[in-house]
Amino acid sequence: MQTILGLVLLVLDIIAILDVIKSSMSTGKKALWVILILILPIIGLVLYYLIGRKKA
Repeated sequence: MQTILGLVLLVLDIIAILDVIKSSMSTGKKALWVILILILPIIGLVLYYLIGRKKA
């Protein structure tokens, strides 16, 4: 069970990082979000989707 949750988290982190890279943010902001997601996978992922992603 733990392995499945780890894989799900990895896939969600990769999706979030790709979303950051494709966004129109400045390079500095992109780098900070990617670092945050990599260092704190769960918290960084949640924070990015709550406050980092612009609402269209």
